[in-house]
Amino acid sequence: SKDWKKYQIILKPGSTHPKSVLRIFLTSKGTVDLEHVSLFPVDTWKGHENGLRKDLAQALADIHPGVFRFPGGCIVEGTDLETRYDWKKSVGPVENRPLNENRWQYTFTHRFFPDYYQSYGLGFYEYFLLSEEMGAAPLPILNCGLSCQYQNNDPKAHVAVCDLDNYIQDALDLIEFANGDVNTKWGKVRADMGHPAPFNLKFVGIGNEQWGKEYPERLEPFIKAIRKAHPEIKIVGSSGPNSEGKEFDYLWPEMKRLKADLVDEHFYRPESWFLAQGARYDNYDRKGPKVFAGEYACHGKGKKWNHYHAALLEAAFMTGLERNADIVHMATYAPLFAHVEGWQWRPDMIWFDNLNSVRTTSYYVQQLYAQNKGTNVLPLTMNKKNVTGAEGQNGLFASAVFDKDKNELIVKVANTSATIQPITLNFEGLKKQDVLSNGRCIKLRSLDLDKDNTLEQPFAIVPQETPVSIEGNVFTTELEPTTFAVYKFTKK
Repeated sequence: SKDWKKYQIILKPGSTHPKSVLRIFLTSKGTVDLEHVSLFPVDTWKGHENGLRKDLAQALADIHPGVFRFPGGCIVEGTDLETRYDWKKSVGPVENRPLNENRWQYTFTHRFFPDYYQSYGLGFYEYFLLSEEMGAAPLPILNCGLSCQYQNNDPKAHVAVCDLDNYIQDALDLIEFANGDVNTKWGKVRADMGHPAPFNLKFVGIGNEQWGKEYPERLEPFIKAIRKAHPEIKIVGSSGPNSEGKEFDYLWPEMKRLKADLVDEHFYRPESWFLAQGARYDNYDRKGPKVFAGEYACHGKGKKWNHYHAALLEAAFMTGLERNADIVHMATYAPLFAHVEGWQWRPDMIWFDNLNSVRTTSYYVQQLYAQNKGTNVLPLTMNKKNVTGAEGQNGLFASAVFDKDKNELIVKVANTSATIQPITLNFEGLKKQDVLSNGRCIKLRSLDLDKDNTLEQPFAIVPQETPVSIEGNVFTTELEPTTFAVYKFTKK
C-alpha cells in the first residue's frame, strides 16, 4: 500500500549462537520498501518493548545510584556539530528516529570502528525512564554550541554566540519535555510516549569538557535563559577536561562569576594522583558552586585496564568525596559500559559480550559507597587530622557517615599499604545511653593487585560480609593490606 505499516513476529530459535545475525530475504517478486528493521529480546528490563538488555540495566540498578548522567560526555559535542547528540531526534516513535554517526567512529587510530553508529533507539525518553526506575536523579548533558574542541580548532566549526538561540531553546524544550504539563508541546510528546506524569528533572548540564573563553561566553546566555524560565533547575557547568592546570584554573572563577550551581570536574589519572588527592576538597571554597565529580577512574600507569589496585585507589579517593559531601554533591564513575569487542579505552565499570556481563571491582567500590552513603557526614580524625593518606597515616584513607533512617554508623577505610594496619574506631561523640550493636564488616580485597573479575570468572573478587563485635564505644581490629572495608554498627 501507500502507507507505512508495522509488522512484528516473534522468532523462537532452537539454539544459541553468540554472534548470530538477522537476515531478511524477500521471496516474492515486486518492490518492497523496508525500513527500521529491529530485533529485540521479548524479555527486556521491566518488560519494555524495544527495551534494555536485562542483565545490563539490572547491574546498573543494583548500584542504587543517586544520579544518572546521560547521554555521556564527548558524544554530546559530536565529531562536528552535524553529528552532535540532538535529543529531539531521540524521542517520539522509535522508527522515526534517524541514524547518527558515533563520536568515536574513527577518533583513535589504534581502534577504528568504520561502522560505529547510534540508532537513537536508546534516546532521552528511555534515559529518563531508566533514571526513574532506578530511583536516580536524571542529569542530561546538552551541547552548548561547541563541537569537540580537540578536533575543531577553526572558530567556524562552532556556533557563534549571537546564533545560539536554537540551542538555548533546545535546553528550555528539554525541561518542558521532562517536567511540562501534558498540554504543553513537549510535555505532550512525553505523554504520547506513555508517561503523562513528569520526570521530576532537577539538573541540567550545559557543555561537556569545553575550555577557553569560548565556553563561558556561550554558557552565559544559557544560564540567563534557564534562570528566567526555570529558576528551580540547577545548572551544571564544567571545569574543562583536566583536574588541574591552566584551563581548570581559568574556568573555576568563571563558573563562580556566572553562578553555576555545580561544576563538573573530570579526572582520568594514574595511581600517584589518586594517592595524593585524599584531601582534595577539604579546603574548597564553600561559598561558590558545588562540585560534581562527573567522570573519573584510576588509569594505572602502563596499566590502563581494569585491575583491583585501580579500584582500591578509587575507593581511597572517594573517602574525600564523602567527607566533603557539603561541597561535592554528586559523583559519577565513567565509562559505565564496554563491549569486549567495541571499546576505545579502559577501565570501564561493566563489561559485556553478546550473552554475558561482568561487574568489575570498580563496580563494587561504587556499589559499596552508594548503598552505604548514609544521611549525615560524621567527623573522623586520626591525631586530630582527616585520614587522607597523608604522611604518617600509613596509607590509610577513611570517612564516616550516619544513616538516620536505619540508625547506623558507617565507617569506610581503605588500606592502600602493603602491610597490616591496626585500627581502633573510637566513637567519642555518642551519648551515655547510646549502645552500639549488630556490627558488620564488608571487605573488598585481593592479594593479586593486577587481577579483576572477568566474563569467565565474574565473581573472582566480590565484597564479603562478616559479623564483628564491639566493646562499648570502641572497636579494634587489624585491616589486611590493600583492602577496602566498610564497618557498620547499629545505634540504639
